[in-house]
Amino acid sequence: MKDVHSHMLATVAIGAAVLAADNTPPAIDLQGYQAAEIILAVGIGGITFSGTNKIEFKLTHSDDDATYEAVTVADMLGLDAVGDGGIIKALTAEHAAAAVYRFGYKGGRRYLKLLADFSGTHGSGTPIAATVLKMKGADTPEVDQA
Repeated sequence: MKDVHSHMLATVAIGAAVLAADNTPPAIDLQGYQAAEIILAVGIGGITFSGTNKIEFKLTHSDDDATYEAVTVADMLGLDAVGDGGIIKALTAEHAAAAVYRFGYKGGRRYLKLLADFSGTHGSGTPIAATVLKMKGADTPEVDQA
């Protein structure tokens, strides 16, 4: 087996929780890393999602942690399109089973933020968590996070 453990660091983008409203996204600093992968985990939907009652996951990036812009499809790997405002995943139909999604970031900016943007009525929350794996760091091996 190859060692990837020593070459990545996991950071919280959305803390594991049952959410029914927008999160406050932390800034993920990518300085010193050459690659990033966003891992999004979504549990069974607390509601039946629709075009009105939905969750859109919006990824933005910045050079200075002050001015953020939406990513485009040119900034991402694993996506055919990115929606307005940097939408990399939208829950607009029934989400009856837990699922994990991954998205590669190649945009080259220093900071990332991932927002779970809730629209409509969400009487029951949906379990959500997101991690950014920062990889190919300038300093290896990375510290253990166990």
